Amino acid sequence: MATGTLRAFVCSFSIIFLLKLNVFSCQQFSISFQQPSDCGVESYFDISSLSCVKCGPNQVSSKSGLACECQTGFRLLVSNGASITCQQCPEANQGVTQDGYGCIRCSGSLGENGKCQCPKGSVLVERDGNGNPLNDAQCEACNATEPAFSAPDTTGNRCVRCEDSFINSSLSCVCGASNVQAGGMCFSHPNALPTSVASNVIFSQLTLSIPSAWFSSFLYSSAAACLSFSNRTACQSLGNMCVMNMHSSSTINNDACGLYNTIYRATAAQGSSQDISYWRTNLPWLYYGDQLGLASRILQNEPLPVGFSFKGTQKNTNIELRAAVYSVRGEFLRWESVGGGNLQLCPDTPTRQQSAFTFGTAYKQSCVLSVSELLNGYPEPLFYDVFLVVQKRLIAVPLLNINQQFNGQFTNEGSNMNNWYLTRRLMLVDTLSGRENSLSSSPKIIRVASNIKIGFQLVPNTQKGQVYPPLMTVTYSDILVNVPTTQTVTVSFSLEYTMDQEEARVKTDIALGVLGGVAVVHSLLKTASWKRRIASPLIDLQTIMKFLVFYAGDLANVFFIITVGTGLYWLIFFKAQLFVSVLLPLPAQEERFVVYVACAFALKTVQFLHKLFVQLSVDIFFIDWERPRGKASKHVEGSGEAKSQASPVSIWRTYFVANEWNEIQTIRKINPTFQVIAVLFFLEVVGFSNLALRDPSSNLRRSAEAYTPPYSLILRYGVASAMWLCIGLIQMIFFTVFHERFVEDKIRQFVDLCSISNISVLLLSHRCFGYYIHGRSVHGHADTNMDEMNTNLKREAENLCGQRGLLPNSDTQTFQISITNRLRAQYDRIIEPISRRSGPSRLVDASANPCEQSTKAYHTMNRFLGSVIDHAHREMDYIVKDKLLFERLIGMEFIEPLDKSIFYNDESHSFADVLFYGNEAVLLIFDTLFFCVVDLGSQNFILAAVLTYLQQLVFRLIRNGMGRRNLASKTLVDKRFLI
Repeated sequence: MATGTLRAFVCSFSIIFLLKLNVFSCQQFSISFQQPSDCGVESYFDISSLSCVKCGPNQVSSKSGLACECQTGFRLLVSNGASITCQQCPEANQGVTQDGYGCIRCSGSLGENGKCQCPKGSVLVERDGNGNPLNDAQCEACNATEPAFSAPDTTGNRCVRCEDSFINSSLSCVCGASNVQAGGMCFSHPNALPTSVASNVIFSQLTLSIPSAWFSSFLYSSAAACLSFSNRTACQSLGNMCVMNMHSSSTINNDACGLYNTIYRATAAQGSSQDISYWRTNLPWLYYGDQLGLASRILQNEPLPVGFSFKGTQKNTNIELRAAVYSVRGEFLRWESVGGGNLQLCPDTPTRQQSAFTFGTAYKQSCVLSVSELLNGYPEPLFYDVFLVVQKRLIAVPLLNINQQFNGQFTNEGSNMNNWYLTRRLMLVDTLSGRENSLSSSPKIIRVASNIKIGFQLVPNTQKGQVYPPLMTVTYSDILVNVPTTQTVTVSFSLEYTMDQEEARVKTDIALGVLGGVAVVHSLLKTASWKRRIASPLIDLQTIMKFLVFYAGDLANVFFIITVGTGLYWLIFFKAQLFVSVLLPLPAQEERFVVYVACAFALKTVQFLHKLFVQLSVDIFFIDWERPRGKASKHVEGSGEAKSQASPVSIWRTYFVANEWNEIQTIRKINPTFQVIAVLFFLEVVGFSNLALRDPSSNLRRSAEAYTPPYSLILRYGVASAMWLCIGLIQMIFFTVFHERFVEDKIRQFVDLCSISNISVLLLSHRCFGYYIHGRSVHGHADTNMDEMNTNLKREAENLCGQRGLLPNSDTQTFQISITNRLRAQYDRIIEPISRRSGPSRLVDASANPCEQSTKAYHTMNRFLGSVIDHAHREMDYIVKDKLLFERLIGMEFIEPLDKSIFYNDESHSFADVLFYGNEAVLLIFDTLFFCVVDLGSQNFILAAVLTYLQQLVFRLIRNGMGRRNLASKTLVDKRFLI
């Protein structure tokens, strides 16, 4: 029994021990969280163990809570850096020395900390001149009268000379009752200053006004010292506080800028600095005058005495800026060369930051900064007076502060220069003025220069690269500090260059007006020509719509000419100029140009779609001249007899010609695939796209480390359009001069094919106007074997047969035709049964066989048109003549075909006008505009090239597919044979 009980006890103890061991093993890496404030008075926070440790006897926690110190009345006996030992002082010497190691008798009073205190104006002496401790602490009074004028220093351990303002105002170190003590200074109250100051800082973006600890401490003293003693540091400090208040001025005269202006007026008799009337002696230069409307005189009165040049031996593109840097207390710190990132808050490489100061380079740098980084990096603001260095002279750079208020109005926000109020001096980050309670507290609001822009304006009509003094524009952002680690602010720094664009705008408007008027006349002529070709004398809604379509195409050409000319003008004259005489339009000024490009593209699209619709609805018929050569017997069903009749003519020649026509519907004088690849190669691989950058460089290659300026939309359009047009025109010249002569000419080959096949082609692009290709074989037959075909071709080559022309002894096979209404009516009457099949079902004869109808209509039309060509119908006869030169130039026929149709000799094969081949100019301009519009929207040449190629492919498929359907329906050729 006892053994079993003992065994159970041992097992239970083992289990409990193992459980405890497991728990401890899980908790061996965890500690309790403690901080110095948790330790209390009798313990300190051990930074090694991160826990509270109890102090020793007679000890209490120090103010920091990170160590122990002796209690009041106890001296430090031993200290080894880790622990201390304290010993109570005897009753006779209850005071503890300042170093804490000795006990001493106090001649004055004993402070709460157990150390001796001396009355005001005295210093505490605890050791003799050799450093030996005294038995009694002594309080020695500082001599506050002449010649010593001394007072205790801030530690109270030694006598130092009083601040000058105390001596000057009261001839002692005591600020008398009639004087004012502020900011550690003493002075009699100046009559010119108000008795109280407004220490609030206005943050207009947040509509907040908070009391600033910095302004409360130093605003009045800085103003009074500046006015009373002409203290330069105090004057600079006052000016800095005016800058921190955004240079804002109003009728209130007790804020920072009000006090500055008061002193500015009160010290007029002191004269000016550097012979600048706005720069008062001893005062910082903050304003250009005290009224609005002076900006134009300052900015556009006199150009800089230097010219800028992009190229040549006199090349000058360096912009040298230098800044005088001041601390917030008004101390001059140094001169700095601007360009090392001092005005650029965004981090970047020195090479790229220095690129901002190359004249003509549109520079912009932007980034997002953390508020916590700004708080840590800018505990106090620095102030900059920026100058431009020209010929070893400094020219002040005026400042346009967008946040500045004048009598409660933001006068600098608009573009009207007459309302601007120019200033001087700027800061980048202000984390000081937004501190409310004390200077050591965290700011409630910070102010950041979120946008700094330096602008140069070119002197009008200059040929020597002269510019007016630059203008620095700064915009500040007010940030209410809540969670600094998550809050951010976007900042940017930029340089821009402008010139008066009014003359260029007027010239563009004049060109647009003149060419637009020419376009109206040309569109009216084309409308009149169209009315004559459809034989309609009435002006109806259709006529108006047709005029608008024609005018859209002509106006698109006007916009295209103007935009391409504008792009090439800026590309050539900006990039190639020696001395600067033109500068690129700003991005905001390019909006009108982009609108012109968009108008050109939209109007050209209307013209292109209209051309496409016309080509897809053209009337076409193949006239087969082949006649049966003999008779063949045909078995008659039901009778058992064989009947003799003419042998049928093969339809395969017509099918073959129809297929050839179907193939040439979308041929062009350029290769679209090569066009896209070549344009991309020159723009992206060779580097022509770099010519569109907003800088004066003409280099096609840029290093990866160099700064890449933004693109100019005008230059980008000029480069892209010029590249597309040049490659397209080179292809067209090559195709016309070389390919068509020495390789193949598909248009002439088609005409030859018609002659060999004994088939003519009638094309009617309008109701009473079209084209005729005379393909009647001079050999009489085309259905023949190979030997006879070769013999016929040989006879034709040796001039042993007649010529191919419509008229005897003529080779002219292509004609423009203007037919009579009677001929057109008969044409429509024959084709009507076929056309009716695609109309409403109620007009279709259900009993008729569609195949038989097509066959019957085909043979009827073939016989009719053949007889017309053979002059078999006197009432539908025609004449052949040449077009007048003026008729060819304006594209209009002067003679209206009333009794007889007119066939105009056409050696230029203008029937290609119903094909892509004859509309290459429209297609090339449309592709150019499509490519440029996509690129202007995406700023990506590759995307523009891909979409342009896809667009070409889609429209080619549409033209092929719908053109094939129209060909089948109009020629009565079964579309199954069009392959």
